[in-house]
Amino acid sequence: MDFNLDETQQEIKGLAAGVLGREAAQERLEAFEKSGAPYDEAAWKALAQAGLLGVVLPEDAGGAGLGPVELAVILREVGLHVAPVPVYASLALAAVPIGAHGTAEQRALLAPLTEGATILTGAYREVGPAGAIAATARRDGDGYVLDGVKTFVPYAREASRILVPVRVEGAGVGVFLVEPAAATITAQPSATSEPLSRVALDGVRVGAGALLGGAADGAAWDTFRRSAVAGAVAISSGVIEGALELTKEYTRTREQFDRALAQFQAVTMQISDVYIAKRALDVAVWSGVWRLAQGAGDAEELLTIAAYNACDPVVKALYTCQHLHGGIGLDVTYPLHRYFAWGKHCGHLLGGAEDRLDALGALIAQEA
Repeated sequence: MDFNLDETQQEIKGLAAGVLGREAAQERLEAFEKSGAPYDEAAWKALAQAGLLGVVLPEDAGGAGLGPVELAVILREVGLHVAPVPVYASLALAAVPIGAHGTAEQRALLAPLTEGATILTGAYREVGPAGAIAATARRDGDGYVLDGVKTFVPYAREASRILVPVRVEGAGVGVFLVEPAAATITAQPSATSEPLSRVALDGVRVGAGALLGGAADGAAWDTFRRSAVAGAVAISSGVIEGALELTKEYTRTREQFDRALAQFQAVTMQISDVYIAKRALDVAVWSGVWRLAQGAGDAEELLTIAAYNACDPVVKALYTCQHLHGGIGLDVTYPLHRYFAWGKHCGHLLGGAEDRLDALGALIAQEA
């Protein structure tokens, strides 16, 4: 397994780093946080103009038709720059499953995304374990009636469509494209500036054309679930790298007793622990998305390992970064707080460490 990015992936990484380095600079982030806006529209448009929003969209929607590794490259840069843009929601939670399973009419919804003219999202979470589905759909004439509650849905109000996985009566799990106006949307607390919502489906009626791919055989849900996890762990990978770089620079330049903090053995050991947590996540992320791109059967197991690392060792490493900064790590005028909030946010979205261990155990038991 080769973890080196190929030439195209390196170009995508460099392009994303350049755009976000400008658009998500410290002063820009501070100005955005004072604005009260749900996302940085200028940064979103800049990503579109650079062609980055179309990287994983199918070619018939104006995209490049690339896959999970390229999406992880982009989302890792989003996490590294803690950029307040709906890339994860629009691409990982929506565009990937629509591109893989959508009808021609459904795939047409992706074209405006290449220009940053629309936002899409998906409802990955419900109350309970990550990936659990209690929401239902029943046939009603030539359409369906949806009932259930989804939680922690990013950009639900701003999106043109929300992808909603449900259990379809008499069939399997299907994913429906729901217009936000049809659901009851209530704001939920968020660790970051990203808006999160509770989306209630109380007898929401949709046409047959809202069922992704026209089938409730679980295939669209499998793609949705794996893309949701792959995207979140890629962001977390960028987040811990950004936090580590800040902490390394701080301990290298901050002096105590006429010595740089980095010269103290205890500090060196703690920084090493952060590095180990980061590298463990990196290995799991790249192996997971690579296997996902290959269509391998063990991709979900690898992504679940990555999710556990994002929920536990990486969150603990972020606490270590805070500790090594002392009081300044909690100061909102210093950038570390964003990385800490984003890391916690990814951990919550993924379901937490115990949930991910339970999921990993279930996957291993299936192979026994």
